[in-house]
This record gives sequence, structure tokens and C-alpha cells, in this order.
Amino acid sequence: MFTGIITDIGTIRQLEPQGDLRARIATGYDTADIDIGASIASDGVCLTVIALGEDWYDVQVSAETVSKTNLGDWAVGRRVNLERALKVGDELGGHIVSGHVDGVAEVIDVTDEGDSTRVSLRAPQEMARFIAPKGSVALNGASLTVNEVDGATFGINIIPHTKEATTWGDVAPGDRVNLEIDTLARYVARLADTVAL
Repeated sequence: MFTGIITDIGTIRQLEPQGDLRARIATGYDTADIDIGASIASDGVCLTVIALGEDWYDVQVSAETVSKTNLGDWAVGRRVNLERALKVGDELGGHIVSGHVDGVAEVIDVTDEGDSTRVSLRAPQEMARFIAPKGSVALNGASLTVNEVDGATFGINIIPHTKEATTWGDVAPGDRVNLEIDTLARYVARLADTVAL
């Protein structure tokens, strides 16, 4: 379980196809404090640590995860948003995020507005009904507030702090980003479907 508050920006150091995909991620985290088997959200995908070094950790990514996320776009040198798993007593600053990506959204427009940046995205059609104005979404692991929704298109604002503390300062049209809808929205939609029956 995560909060969508990014606490480090890692860098892909190595990628090895091994049936699945093995990735080495350089990190600023104290790796002496990370256990083998720990979960770290990497661009919003909950991945299991399988090896550790002084300033890196390795994860193994299944073919299923590669096919359902943007991790197939990873390349050596790419920066990725990182968040360690929530611990009892931690501040819940964003929203409850599972690290189980629902689909991939596409960035369709990026416009500076003052010091902030407005980003428009297109969600997969089947996910659009879960996205609501002023609701929460996790995009590449970052908890963000939805501004407006028009069908499958929705907008967010990125403030200067978020641009500096995450990879959202690098965003460009055409980027594919991991989308996790808000768990509460999923259950509300399911309840509405049940009531409609």
C-alpha cells in the first residue's frame, strides 16, 4: 500500500530480458534499510526487490506487468518516480494507492499556466467512468487531483514542487503514463452498477 507521495527519483541503470524483465534502479534511498522482498512503487507499479547494492536495487517485472503498464518503455537512463511501501503510523498525504496499475493514459497536451503546468491526458475508454472532477488519480505513482473531465480526456495541474520532486517536470505530449484509479471510485461505481440492476 502506498500514498502517491513520491519520495525519490530513481534512474534505470540496467535492463535485462530474462523471460521476464529484470531492472536495476539507482536510488537515493538507504539500501541498508531495504529488505529483499520489500515492495517499492516504481512509476506507480508495485515491484518486489530481489537484489540490493550500495545505491541500487533490482526488481523482476513479469511479462504481464510489462504488457499492462508503460514499463515496456523503460530505457537505461530513464528517471522513474519511487515510493516505499506505507508503514503503520506514516502520514497519509496523498490517497490510498495499491501500486496495481489499471491502464496506460496518454499525455495529449502540456501547457504552462503561470508557474504551474496544465496536463491533458486521454484515459483508456473503460477507465474514463472512474475519473471525476476533484477526484484523485495516481499517474506514474504520483497522487494528483483531477481538474476537469470530458469523456475519456481529463486534466491535472502540476505545481512547481511536484515538477521538482517527481518526473512530472519532464512530461511531454505523447508520453504514456501508468494510471491507477482511486479505489473509492472503483467501489462507488460497482455499487452504482449493483443498484442499477
